[in-house]
Amino acid sequence: MKKKSPACRSSCPISFALELLGDKWTLVVLRDLIFAHKRYFLELIDSPEKIASNILAARLKQLEATGLVTRKPDPEHGRRVVYAPTAKALDLLPVLVELIRWGMAHNPKTAAPPEIVRRIKQDRDGYIAELRARHAPHSRERQ
Repeated sequence: MKKKSPACRSSCPISFALELLGDKWTLVVLRDLIFAHKRYFLELIDSPEKIASNILAARLKQLEATGLVTRKPDPEHGRRVVYAPTAKALDLLPVLVELIRWGMAHNPKTAAPPEIVRRIKQDRDGYIAELRARHAPHSRERQ
């Protein structure tokens, strides 16, 4: 059963996107799921931004409710849950890559990994395609 997305305040596409993505933690969680390939709650909570566990839990529920993340029991460890980005989340890759490019250009102390910086500069579209392919088995399961 597909969950209903929250009501939007406006029909403006930017407003709609901000309703789903307009806070720091949502994008940080998506960053970690997509770029760092984190899968578990404890991996996500161990990010440098130090998200509080209650905020992380709330963001993961919100991302699942809006169809950006799936949540499934870990087949190897029944008590653990695996989180994965959906195809809808992966559709944000061009936007996320452009945010990375913008941040690299305007933050002299960027912490972007050198390999990601190189890939974005040399082959942005190839890098996006590689990320999509890496997440493809998870993203097709539920959209």
